Parts: sequence; structure tokens; C-alpha cells
Amino acid sequence: MGLAVEVGMLADLKEHDEEGAQWLRDALADINAVFGEHKLPLHIEPEQLPPMNDRSIIGSFPYSFLHYLRRAYARWKQDPGSPIVPCSPDEDPASDPAIDQESCMFDSHLLCHSDCEGFYVPIRFSKVLIDDTNQDRIAGGLLGSSYKLMEELQSMAEYLAIQVDAGELSDAEAEKIRADVQAECDLWIERGVWLTLFEAARLSIQHKTAICFG
Repeated sequence: MGLAVEVGMLADLKEHDEEGAQWLRDALADINAVFGEHKLPLHIEPEQLPPMNDRSIIGSFPYSFLHYLRRAYARWKQDPGSPIVPCSPDEDPASDPAIDQESCMFDSHLLCHSDCEGFYVPIRFSKVLIDDTNQDRIAGGLLGSSYKLMEELQSMAEYLAIQVDAGELSDAEAEKIRADVQAECDLWIERGVWLTLFEAARLSIQHKTAICFG
């Protein structure tokens, strides 16, 4: 099993799985209840979408892959001037102390999120949201902002030798990352997961659709 990262999920489910579509509507209604309590705008998930150009190469991957990117981000936050040290084969990236140290403030939307379920929504808010009423209304327990996720990915791009221009990733640079992933070059996991999340955040913001982890 692994983590699937999807955008436009409700539009797809409405066409192919009405029961699943209703589950997602209910989950997003719960999220909107939490938004209302925090005086935030509500998220209206589109039920129809145009074709979306996703330039990522891996839409799903082992759960452990996400921790490679989180480890890189946490280390970059602690020492942005130092070069990245690749994860050794016998090292568990999820156990890197930098992740715990950088997660404790709950301000990183990349780090403070379930690695197996949950949502990012195209609403701006600074702190990662939790359900203060203990009603389990947020899948995975932590709710992220697509805007904040995008900002964090943009900020660490240079650390992974990824070139972004004014926050934009060119088609040529996306193709370079895809080629590196296919060839399993250095940092291919970190770069591949970065591209998957960057594309999900880009499409989420562009089409006002939630990112779904599942």
C-alpha cells in the first residue's frame, strides 16, 4: 500500500462513484464546520472540472517517500546554508530529529499532516488546523492549506536543486525532474515527491479543489 495524492476527486467520484462522492461531500462539510468556528472562508468543492495538466510522474508512492521530503525540508529550515545530505540506505527518514523539532510549532503544512489521509484546501490560513472540539471532523487529524504547502515547496526548491522562477516551475524543469526520477538519480525520491506535491498544490489553487491524501 502507499499514499495517493489526488486533486479534483469529487468531480471524478460524482461521475464514477456516487456513494464515494457523498462521503467526500460529508467530509468537506465537516471541514467547513471547523472553518466556520475559526472565522475562515468556507471551501466549495467543484463537482465539475476541466481537464487538468498534471506534470508529476508519481501520483502515488510508499508512505515512507513522503518522509524523505519532510526530512529535507526540516533540515533546510534548520540550516538553509548547508548542502543536503542524502538519506543513507539504513536510515529511517521519519526518525530524523529535525522533523520533530520543526513540527512542534504546528506552522509547517508539509510536516504537520497525516502521511496516509486527509486534505489540503485552497483557503489561506497560517497555522495547521485541528478540530478543537474532539469530534474527529478532520480526516487525519490535521488540515492544511494548499497555499501554505505551495509556499513551503517553493521556499525549499533551491535546496533540492530545483529551479523556480517567481514561484513558477517551467515545463522543462518538470521534465528534468521526471527524467531524474526515472533514472533514480541522487535525491530522486525527494525531488519526485516534491514535484507531486507542487503539482497538486498548483492545480488545487488554480481550480479551487482540495488535495486529498488517501
